[in-house]
Amino acid sequence: MTMQSDLITIESARHLPGLFAERVKRSPSAIACRQFDAASQQWYQLTWLELENAVSRWRKGLASENLQAGDRVGIMLRNCMEWAMFDLAAMSLGLVTVPLYPNDRADSADYILKNSNAKLLLLDDLAEHQELIDHGVLNGLKRVLTLSKNAPDLAPSNWRSVEEWLNRNEQLGVNFPDIAPESLATIVYTSGTTGHPKGVMLSHHNILWNAWSGLQSVPVYPDDTFLSFLPLSHTLERSIGYFLPIMAGATIIYARSIPQLAEDLLEQKPTVLISVPRIYERIYNKVQDKLQNQSVIARKLFQYSVEVGWLQFEYKQHRRGWHPALLFYPLLDRLIGKKIRDRVGGQLRVAICGGAPLAEYVAKTFIALGLPILQGYGLTETSPVIGVNKQNKNLPRSIGLALQDVEVKFSDAGELKVKSPGVMLGYWDNPQATDEIIDRDGWLHTGDLGMQDVDGYIHITGRLKDIIVLANGEKIPPADMEMAISADPLIEHALVIGEGRPFLTALVVLTDEAWPLLAAEMSLTTNEPETLKNHPAIEKLLLARIQQQLHDFPSYAQVIRLVISLHPWTVESGLSTPTLKAKRQHILSHYVGPINTLYEAH
Repeated sequence: MTMQSDLITIESARHLPGLFAERVKRSPSAIACRQFDAASQQWYQLTWLELENAVSRWRKGLASENLQAGDRVGIMLRNCMEWAMFDLAAMSLGLVTVPLYPNDRADSADYILKNSNAKLLLLDDLAEHQELIDHGVLNGLKRVLTLSKNAPDLAPSNWRSVEEWLNRNEQLGVNFPDIAPESLATIVYTSGTTGHPKGVMLSHHNILWNAWSGLQSVPVYPDDTFLSFLPLSHTLERSIGYFLPIMAGATIIYARSIPQLAEDLLEQKPTVLISVPRIYERIYNKVQDKLQNQSVIARKLFQYSVEVGWLQFEYKQHRRGWHPALLFYPLLDRLIGKKIRDRVGGQLRVAICGGAPLAEYVAKTFIALGLPILQGYGLTETSPVIGVNKQNKNLPRSIGLALQDVEVKFSDAGELKVKSPGVMLGYWDNPQATDEIIDRDGWLHTGDLGMQDVDGYIHITGRLKDIIVLANGEKIPPADMEMAISADPLIEHALVIGEGRPFLTALVVLTDEAWPLLAAEMSLTTNEPETLKNHPAIEKLLLARIQQQLHDFPSYAQVIRLVISLHPWTVESGLSTPTLKAKRQHILSHYVGPINTLYEAH
């Protein structure tokens, strides 16, 4: 790999369409992006010049709608080339893009489109979004576009297929407005765990700065390839997995789907991966699950490989001296580490993790086996990255060092506050909420508790408001406990409960694989989940497993009873955000009956 940069500066780009234009000018024949074509069952790719030719067609199509600079246009697509084409074309006309999660609920999409007063919406296939038609979500839009030519019988009159729409407007001329760097580029609605989402207004400069500053911490080169699977409606993927590669001249590969992610990793062999913790946790749980079926020697060899790999990592980070066990590192790496790395393509150079805390033991295991995980931190409101670990300064229990030009400080209560060029313009049409998060001195209040150590590493220790206070006054941050409980490979989701109660309980959702294993372990004659979940022996067994996961927590931070559920928390059920965060209050309301039953005798 050629470690030679070709970065476009903020000054050269001025705004996001300018960044793309400069990349086309510099690297016309280099590969911009690649994706899978379902019809031909083959991967195909576009150069930067070919991508610009496609963007030009979209630009003409949008110009035909007689929209005004500043008008909002929505995009509700899975990650694909067309997402970027639409986004780049819209912004070059001074339009403001409003990304929606492709699997978002109709009521949420309706709120976002109405709140932003969007004029146009791009979808994949209208037939797959019947609920949008049923809820009347599309009625107020000037135009609805779909990549698919198919539409249900009751398709709205404002519907067009993209192919027809592009062909119809191919000869249209386009006037380019002057775009100020500080002007509004996008409104990103935060997938809040309570209440309606708020529209975060980000400028061209906000996102350009974040990409540039990120590259000063984690270098990226033209030979790099990004595998894009975290939704582009997530600001981490948008800024760091989309605009940053344009700035660096790297290639973006659009993954087919999450179920096919393992296959895409093996086939496409990316060098850069951006993900949320749940992906790494699932891989970790699968590895641990597989180890349980292997011999004692195989399990001990794996554990020793992790121990020696961690020594090697700490030695390379200059945090400890040489150790004789490092003599075994090359052999152990060939036997264990290389096999794990090969599962993700074998070429991974950088693995960024953000969006939520990654359990330290997961990070340490993968890093020890040679997977270069760099945990970072940020908010949609900060474009998003605030801090990230560097390859030569990586402390996995932290969220790294503050990016260049980021100022941080902590309140007396320990809340992290931030100033940076990435801080949003404010919340769309919500000055009160803006004033609540950005104070008069320009500090953005993150709502996260933390501290900064003597070496500059930032540590997030909890949420300002996410504290459970038991009836006896003991205070417990549930997030750490939930992370520990979910480390059990049989448990898909966990929610710790106990506010104002005499003791802690938990709501757990088990994996599909858990039920036959639990039945076999308890020698029960049935493995039917509906029967098992109410069996006292199952609760007792699960409580024992959970106590093992919580052995490092104080005695008062122990789970006494369980509600066992069969149903995963999904976006569709309203119990999860599109970024896989549990909607705590929604879940508590949904299971209020079973939860109250646990406390009836107390």
